[in-house]
Amino acid sequence: MELGSHLVGSGLKECRKEISWRETMNYAAAVGDNNPCYFDDERIDGIIAPPMFCVAVTWSVTEKLEEFLEPGLLPAEISATKVHYTEHIEFHRPVKPGTILAVKGKIAAILPHRAGTHIIIRYDVSDDRGKPVFTEHIGALLRNVKCTDSGRGGETLPPVPACGSKSGSVWEATVPVDPMSPFVYDGCTNIFFPIHTSKQFAKMVGLPGIILQGTATLAFAVKELINREAGGNPHCLKVLSCRFTGMVIPGTEIRIQLIEKINRENGKELFFTVTNSEGRKAISNGYALIKQLP
Repeated sequence: MELGSHLVGSGLKECRKEISWRETMNYAAAVGDNNPCYFDDERIDGIIAPPMFCVAVTWSVTEKLEEFLEPGLLPAEISATKVHYTEHIEFHRPVKPGTILAVKGKIAAILPHRAGTHIIIRYDVSDDRGKPVFTEHIGALLRNVKCTDSGRGGETLPPVPACGSKSGSVWEATVPVDPMSPFVYDGCTNIFFPIHTSKQFAKMVGLPGIILQGTATLAFAVKELINREAGGNPHCLKVLSCRFTGMVIPGTEIRIQLIEKINRENGKELFFTVTNSEGRKAISNGYALIKQLP
């Protein structure tokens, strides 16, 4: 199968989604994040969604990407090969229950990759007053799909600072992954793909068994970053970026490691990785920008 970069710039049909408190609470519960910001509805400002809830907002589009493009632009058999590979989210303001979000998207880049083709979708998500809520660049690896040219759009992607440390460690946290975690995350987030819940399907596509969702692994890391580096305040997280590079098997544990921290005048830059029980990186090139609130 082949795909050219002529799709870059193609717009997606708008999707509107009303956010309920059950959805946001369920997401936090799915990753064991008991931050009062997500659950205490007696707070003066009310509750907010966990930052990683953004991926649940856009999933309904990403899941059926070909249906949100002009008919025939992205064949369904090519779309079916996609695997979540990169993630970059800029948080403008928290997602709040009761809000209707408008999800507008476009194909931002298509780039050749040694394992196929890297396609990046940009989502601009705003609230019912037209104010921006978050901007997501989500990248999928189209496995065994050859890019027919040198690619387009790479220069438009948001830059991510490089980590200067090669082997340093500021702190680390070991998090057990319950055998039921993929099923709980699937049910509480509506982010469904059968490699996470069906042994039969996972083995059919060459996996050793079901694996934990990459966004769940990232959500575990975000919980630690916010609690340890932002005083438990999710409002302080402004940028999050990473690559998904390895599998996490339910019933094992992950190690979240902050490898470098750079203090800035109004915040800090954090560089992190997540390794699986075999010592392989499940998340690489992790980056988070924490800003102090006025």
